[in-house]
Amino acid sequence: MGLALAAASAGAAPPVELEQLTWTELRERVAGGATVALVPLGGTEQNGPHMVLGKHNVRVRVLAGRIARELGNAIVAPVLAYVPEGSIEPPQAHMRWPGTISIPEPAFEALLDGSARSLCRAGFRDVVLLPDHGGYLKSIERVAARPGRPAGCRVHALLDYYRATQGAYVAALAARGYRAEEIGSHAGLADTSLALAADPALVRSERLAQTGPGEGVVGDPRRSSVELGQLGLDQVVAASVAAIRARLRGQ
Repeated sequence: MGLALAAASAGAAPPVELEQLTWTELRERVAGGATVALVPLGGTEQNGPHMVLGKHNVRVRVLAGRIARELGNAIVAPVLAYVPEGSIEPPQAHMRWPGTISIPEPAFEALLDGSARSLCRAGFRDVVLLPDHGGYLKSIERVAARPGRPAGCRVHALLDYYRATQGAYVAALAARGYRAEEIGSHAGLADTSLALAADPALVRSERLAQTGPGEGVVGDPRRSSVELGQLGLDQVVAASVAAIRARLRGQ
């Protein structure tokens, strides 16, 4: 039995993931009003010795699903895991550590543009790019601004998604007494807590207590928790849903 049929038979909510639908099921969902396509953008990069390389991919998949269910009229496209991560030769940024995969910005932007055009062709009216990584914000803005897509279809670079983790979430952690140098900007308290809340399997608990700044970590993840991360996930979902609804009303 297919996943969509099984969900319907059990009385559960139908899946929001495009990959779990047949093409006829997708056509019916779009015709029924699910005209927003969410494109989760991840990345494959080092995240310190305590967190897996695919952190962004898992986290953005979880968050995109929550956002889609909250919106009620959205479908989640497959996660894009190959993104610009810095020069390969000579290695720069996260490419200095094993496991990071980087592609050139033009290739990334062409991939995004092709994905958006494909989703427009499928009948979606709004294609929303969800950036879980800060390294490609300019790229998604350039792609969203490209002309020539099918009439009636718009592409949105939803920077509100990323900004929620860098602004309101950081402020909330600071209000709870956590220092900026502990909260960090990569694989520190904030980043690791978000990963724990998305999926505890993303974090190696046996390494967490021993991991401080350095080794690819900017911040201190040792006091990270699911509770702190859930605070951040809730803020991302709320900010993203509000921003998408505002853009839809702006049509």
